[in-house]
Amino acid sequence: MSDYQPTHVMALDLKQGDLDERTQAYFEKCQEKLGMVPNVLLAYAWHPEKLAAFSAMYNGLMLGDSGLSKLEREMIAVAVSSENKCVYCLVSHGQAVRAYSGDPVLGELLVMNYRNAKLEPRQRTMLDFAVKMTENPKNMNEADRQSLRDVGFSDADIFDVADTAAFFNMSNRVALAIDMMPNLQYHGQNR
Repeated sequence: MSDYQPTHVMALDLKQGDLDERTQAYFEKCQEKLGMVPNVLLAYAWHPEKLAAFSAMYNGLMLGDSGLSKLEREMIAVAVSSENKCVYCLVSHGQAVRAYSGDPVLGELLVMNYRNAKLEPRQRTMLDFAVKMTENPKNMNEADRQSLRDVGFSDADIFDVADTAAFFNMSNRVALAIDMMPNLQYHGQNR
């Protein structure tokens, strides 16, 4: 076992704000279901309104109704985070890919380079789209959208792919800027 111990949730010295009953209950539910409160939530806890907005957006994208499976949404999170080299999201969402897929190798390959993973054409095209959006958003065009339609995505699904990729580009930038560290528990889960 590694001796690695992060010394902080993030590099900023921000004190947790007063959490309302709903947020306290949310943290308790996280502790019960996950065995931890994810550090991303603790990082936002200094400002309860920002925490609520972040949590609502995240939960809507990742857990809400969509033509994308939860695994596909996590795959987007990992592919985008890999391009951005976001340690927090690679560790936490790499674990989610392992959990949803039941395949620890898939989780690791997506963290390293999704192009090396054995993926269905639908998944590969989805990740190609999300990565192009990450690397070169100004050059997204109809051919990119059509490539998703060609492998079975509806226009609503395409919006969800774009929305999920955009969210993780934003959250990766915040996590990197404040040196947000992943919870140690993620590292050993679903291996």
